[in-house]
Amino acid sequence: MRLADLPEDLRERIGAIAEKSGFVPNVFLALGHRPAELRAFCDYHDALMERDSSLSKAERELVVVATSAANHCTYCVVAHGAILRVRAKDDQIADLVAANPWGAALSDRQRAIVDLALSVAQDSASFGEPELAAARAAGLSDDEIWDIGAITAFFAMSNRLAHLMALRPNDEFFLMGRVPREK
Repeated sequence: MRLADLPEDLRERIGAIAEKSGFVPNVFLALGHRPAELRAFCDYHDALMERDSSLSKAERELVVVATSAANHCTYCVVAHGAILRVRAKDDQIADLVAANPWGAALSDRQRAIVDLALSVAQDSASFGEPELAAARAAGLSDDEIWDIGAITAFFAMSNRLAHLMALRPNDEFFLMGRVPREK
C-alpha cells in the first residue's frame, strides 16, 4: 500500500508524520488495508503517547522498547528505539534496554518503569499487589502505573500485529538519534 491509497483523513494524518520524520513509517502502510482499524490504532496510540502525563515522552518510549523487546518485536524495538534515542537524547539507552533491560544502567525511576512494564508484558496473569506496591514504593503514582500498564498492553497488541505482517523497520529508523538529521 502507498500513502496515496489511504482515505483522505488518513493521508493527512500520516502525511503530517511523514513530513516531520522525513518518511512514512511502514506500520501505517501495513495497517492501511483496514482504514477503520488504522484510525482506531492511531487514536489509541495518540491517547497514550501524546497526552499530558507526568510520564515524559521519553519514559513512555522506554516502556515501548522494554515491552517490544520482551515480545521480540524487531519493528517496534527499532522504530521506538529510534524515538527513545531522540527523546532521551541518549544514543545507547534503547539498545541497552532492548538487549538486557536488567543490566542497563538506568535511574531508579527508569528502573521502576521498566520493571513494571516487564512484569505486565511477561507474566500479566501473575501480576498483582506485590508489583503494584513495588511500583508505588519506587515513587510511581497510580496514574503513572496505569499509563505504563496501558502502554504495555497496547504495544503487546502492536507487537503481535507486526509479527503477523512480518513488518520490517524502515531503514531511516536505524540512524535516528545516532546521526544528525540532514536539513
